[in-house]
Amino acid sequence: MTYVIGPACIDVKDASCVAECPVDCIYTGGRMLYIHPDECIDCGACEPVCPVEAIFPETFLPTEHREFTEVNADFFQIAELDSPGGAARVQAVEVDHPVVGAWPHPRPPEASAGLGD
Repeated sequence: MTYVIGPACIDVKDASCVAECPVDCIYTGGRMLYIHPDECIDCGACEPVCPVEAIFPETFLPTEHREFTEVNADFFQIAELDSPGGAARVQAVEVDHPVVGAWPHPRPPEASAGLGD
C-alpha cells in the first residue's frame, strides 16, 4: 500500500505534506503534487496536514478517484523522474499526468466578479 494524492490538490499545491514527509517522496508537478509509490513508506504523516484532504491511503481512495493511484505512479515516467531518491534532489517540474492536465481549471476570481448581481 502507498498513499495517493487525489484531485483536490489540483491547482492548490499546498506544501504542508512535503514538510511532514520523513522520506521526501512528494514531488511537485505543474498543477498538483504527486507521491512516488516506491519511495513512500506508508507512514501517513502527510495525510492529516493536507488542508484540502487530498491524501488517502491507496485502499481508502474514494471510488470516483481510483484512477489517481495510476496518475501518481505514472507521473514519474511522464516527467522523466523515475526514482530520484527524494524530491529535494530535483526541481519542481511543469509537467502533469494527462488526467491532471485535462482537469477543468477553476474559474479565476476576477471572472466571477459581478456575476449574479
